[in-house]
Amino acid sequence: MSLRRKSREFAMQMLFQWDMSQQDFAKLEVKFWKSAKAADKTREFANELFEGTAKDVAVLDALIVGHSDNWRFARMAAIDRAILRLAIHEMQQAQTPAKVVLNEAVDLAKKFSSEESGGFVNGILDSVRKSLNIK
Repeated sequence: MSLRRKSREFAMQMLFQWDMSQQDFAKLEVKFWKSAKAADKTREFANELFEGTAKDVAVLDALIVGHSDNWRFARMAAIDRAILRLAIHEMQQAQTPAKVVLNEAVDLAKKFSSEESGGFVNGILDSVRKSLNIK
């Protein structure tokens, strides 16, 4: 598994835990790394993704709500919210092509959520990508 893929997986796990526990994100990050083992570069990128996403969560959630027709945000699976938040944050950073971010998010959804989540995540992210004019 590539460094970036593993970093995204760790960041998603931290976001999920943060969403469920509502802990201070800096404390959660420290606690998370006490049990998770990763190379320094993997940990660094995961922390960058997690911290950036956590800091922008209100804006990210508004984008998700605006592009999730017929879905109440609170009814979405917490893991899907974590994946969507992470992917939208990363797409907005423009360091990784949006298509790569979208594919990685769909893979995370298929691996960690339900069978339907891949399509659900893909649809919302593609809609957000188009509305923000991200290539």
